[in-house]
This record gives sequence, C-alpha cells and structure tokens, in this order.
Amino acid sequence: MVAGEPQAKAILIDPLRALARHGQWVLTFGLALGLGLPGLADTLHPWLSWLVVGLLYVSFLRLSVAGMLEALRALPDVMPQVLILQLALPLLVTLIAWITGTLTSPVALALILVSAAPAIVGSPNVVVIMGASPEPALRLMVAGTLLLPLTIIPVFVLSPVLSGVWEVVLAALRLLLTIVLTALAAMLTRRLLFPNPGPVALDRLQGASALALVGVVIALMPAVAEVARTSLSALAFWLAIAFATNFGAQCVGQVLTKRAPRDEGLALSFIAGNRNIALFLVSLPPEATTQILPFIGCYQLPMYLTPLLLRRLYS
Repeated sequence: MVAGEPQAKAILIDPLRALARHGQWVLTFGLALGLGLPGLADTLHPWLSWLVVGLLYVSFLRLSVAGMLEALRALPDVMPQVLILQLALPLLVTLIAWITGTLTSPVALALILVSAAPAIVGSPNVVVIMGASPEPALRLMVAGTLLLPLTIIPVFVLSPVLSGVWEVVLAALRLLLTIVLTALAAMLTRRLLFPNPGPVALDRLQGASALALVGVVIALMPAVAEVARTSLSALAFWLAIAFATNFGAQCVGQVLTKRAPRDEGLALSFIAGNRNIALFLVSLPPEATTQILPFIGCYQLPMYLTPLLLRRLYS
C-alpha cells in the first residue's frame, strides 16, 4: 500500500470530506442536478430563503470564534474599504442607472444589489486556494456582513424596489436580525460541540458548506431553467452579465490594488467581484427579487470558477 492511500480511502468513504476535497466541482454538480431534475428544483425553490440562511449558518460555523472576534476588533481598520465596496460603488451604479434611465430595469437592480452585497462567506477559504493569507479576506467578510444592514439603507432608499421609508427600515432590520441570529447560533454551536476542531472536523464543515451550497444552487435553477426554455439568448445574456460583472470587478480591483501588499490586494480584488447577493433573498419581498433570480443563479458560475479561470491574473 502506497503512502497516503489510507487517507485517500478515508476521504472517499466520508461523504462530507469528499465534498470538501472536490469543492470546486460542487457548483457544476448542483447546476446539473437543478437543470436535469426539474422536479427536485421546483420542490426546493419555495425553501430558497431558508436554504440561504442554512448556508450562512454553516459558513459561519466554519469560522473560529477567535477569528470572528479578531475580525470584529479590526473593524475600524477595514471600514473605509467596506464603505467603498458596499456603499460608494452601489450608489455610483445607481447614479449611472438613473442618468441612463434604466433604474427600474432588472439589469440595473441586479448590478445595484450585487455591488451592495458583502463578500461571500467562503472568501477566506478561496483566497487560501489562490495562495494568499486568509486574514484580510476574513476581516473584510465579517465587517462587510455585519455593516450591511447600515450600508444598504441609502441604496434601498434610492432604489425603486422599495416604495417607502418604513419598507426600507423593515428590510434592513430583517437583514440585521438574520445575520446576527445566524452568527450567534453558529458561534454557540461551535463553542458547545467542537470548540477546537481538528483537520477532519474542519474538512467535514467545509463539505457541509458545499452541500448547503448545492441546495441553494438547485433551488435557484427553476428561474434559470425557465429562461433557458423560453429563450437561450436571454440565458446567454444573463450569463454574459454575470461573468462581465464578476470578472470585470476583479480585474479592476487587481489594477487598483497593485501597489498594496499581495494578501490585502488579492482579498480586495476577489471580494470586489464575489458578493453574497443571495442574502437579499431573505430581506427583500419576493416580487422584488423574482425578476433577478436568473442573474443570481448565473452569478454562481463565475464566483466558484474564479480559482480555476483567474489563477493567472492573481499569480
């Protein structure tokens, strides 16, 4: 028996660790399931908001309490970056949409919300795959997620999605309550059940996060499948918008941060394009998000293909 074979066999018979090991293909698998099994996708679609909360919970569960507290202590240092990414940028997009008369279009709404969203919770893990330290990405992710209920208020006020101040306040409060309760539940679970998880436990948590991601992706597929059935050109359009938005933001971020330390520059560039837009599915009314579900579904592709397709950019 060659060295490493027992470990490989152990991973193969442990489903969660196998998912973690092949995490970069999880999204493709979820897309295939969602498109190939429309009955399953239709069954999961009504639970989309809860699946997003579950993904947020499992993702927070992967972070150590010490790491989250350290990120909170660094909040004053990263606040300017968060304000640029989650406040200045969406307000700029809103201004451009208003000037061009496209503020009420689905494309404008998608671009405004994706630029206002915080980093995906898996950002620290992805930047490690690309050869950088996870700490800058962790600080930006935690700070951005916790500040989101505040940074989103001006964006909601200027957006035609919500019609009044009270709706804006309610949407922000729902978002804040969801994030805080989910983070507290994850921290409590980790402290009680596995305060010091080893490599195997961390692999399983990463696999559980990948499994939760599959559920979200499958639940998003009815909207993508509907577009594919009615118009392949519309599907190609949303895919083009998703890839251009994500990869374009990362390329611009890489140019603007070329003089910054590599770990910080890579984290900023990656997060500029990879945002947790699905969070808005738990705070905005369904009639507001239904029209951009094809974009949210398509946006998952560039997010999780970044380590494969943009490795040379970050090298």
